Amino acid sequence: MPLPVNAHLAIPDGELSWTFVRSSGPGGQNVNKVATAVQLRFELEASAALSPDVKARLRALGGRRITADGALLIVARNHRTQEQNRREAGARLADLIRRSLVPPKARRPTAPTRASRERRLEGKTRVKRAKRLRGRPRWDE
Repeated sequence: MPLPVNAHLAIPDGELSWTFVRSSGPGGQNVNKVATAVQLRFELEASAALSPDVKARLRALGGRRITADGALLIVARNHRTQEQNRREAGARLADLIRRSLVPPKARRPTAPTRASRERRLEGKTRVKRAKRLRGRPRWDE
């Protein structure tokens, strides 16, 4: 079953690899015996579902979740059951891909207005005057 990202995009099952491992931390016998933690591996470079610019943004968003061979690795171990962890890992991957689908807005540089420049200079003059009054009186005053 493909992983739905939005109404127009779904990641095919062949591009996802699920691994189940034992979780860590408290939980007693359940944690020690049952492999409930989920490792979801998404081969980013081999994916045909995403365009190159989306892949580049996803690589930047992935951060340290990107492995040395270019795969995105998501580990979910917050829940007690394998199914809940599987759903959480899928939701986290879908959210990352959804965020990478939106191209960043291009920054348009703007110049400060004349009034803002005058306000800035007026503030600097006011501070200069106050600091001068704190000092020793000069002979020309």
